[in-house]
Amino acid sequence: MSVLRDLIDRAASRPAHIVMSEGTDPRVVEGAVTAVKSGIARITLIGPEDAVQAALVRAGLPNAPAIAIEDPENSALTDEVATALHDIRKHKGMTPQVAARRAQDPLVFAAMMVRLGYADGTVGGAVHTTSDTVRAALQVIGKAKDAPLVSGFFLMALPENHPSGRDAMIFSDCGLVIDPTCEELAAIAVASAASCRHLLGKEPRVALLSFSTKGSAHHEKVSKVTDALDLLKQNHPTLKADGELQFDAAFVPAVAASKAKDSEVAGTANVMIFPNLDAGNIGYKIAQRIGGCDAIGPVLQGLAKPANDLSRGCVASDVTNMIAVTVLQARA
Repeated sequence: MSVLRDLIDRAASRPAHIVMSEGTDPRVVEGAVTAVKSGIARITLIGPEDAVQAALVRAGLPNAPAIAIEDPENSALTDEVATALHDIRKHKGMTPQVAARRAQDPLVFAAMMVRLGYADGTVGGAVHTTSDTVRAALQVIGKAKDAPLVSGFFLMALPENHPSGRDAMIFSDCGLVIDPTCEELAAIAVASAASCRHLLGKEPRVALLSFSTKGSAHHEKVSKVTDALDLLKQNHPTLKADGELQFDAAFVPAVAASKAKDSEVAGTANVMIFPNLDAGNIGYKIAQRIGGCDAIGPVLQGLAKPANDLSRGCVASDVTNMIAVTVLQARA
């Protein structure tokens, strides 16, 4: 898909150092090898050195200078990781002994490499759950000072020559915030619009999705969406956004002309903001499995430094694409 090729090309122009917390998984290793061969990143793989080396041999790139290995059990960084972890978590009751054990966790070790400046970003989640991956990122890297919350989106790459004429969209939040308030929904929309602008190079056109379009139904769930739009209009008046909109009204110009003819984004939206995690997670999986979209994510937004989550159903190309996204975030 052209949008994915563009991501790789843009990342290759400004490569970064990305640490992979699951360095023995064959999909992760293959995706990392492709990233190195494409020139988009230097890679550090976390895991037992013998096992990682064996995985690299199987992937056809042993002893590559652009791929390093760190084993938390004997790394020269482990003591520093443990000390830093104790410093940032002692207010929660973490003891030095617990910090030393937690430093052995590859998710924690990778996130701490980013926090301490040894890497520009981290990617995990091919093996670990989203909750484990995100927890390590939140506890170690932390939220950006100017971010109201951390949320997640999927970059949806549409099949080439899609009838809509579009090549990519942002779906958010599909992986993290279960039932956002109207304030949180507005914050997710702002962050997702910025991600659209940076990653896709497109002017965001934000649709706040619902089961109702412009008053066709009345319910407190609809009111949450319209309240979020009011906050957007108040605090970000130049952002092109509208709601509440059903997905077809947001995506299909002919439907928009019938249901929301006065909307500035209906029928042309490229950032879809779902009202809750049920809708977002189901929606992206339908677009992926039935619609043929490539789904890159969940990509985290609102962290102090980049850390991203893979789906446990990912393939090697998903890993490479996520590395490219993480590089672009690091170079923002």
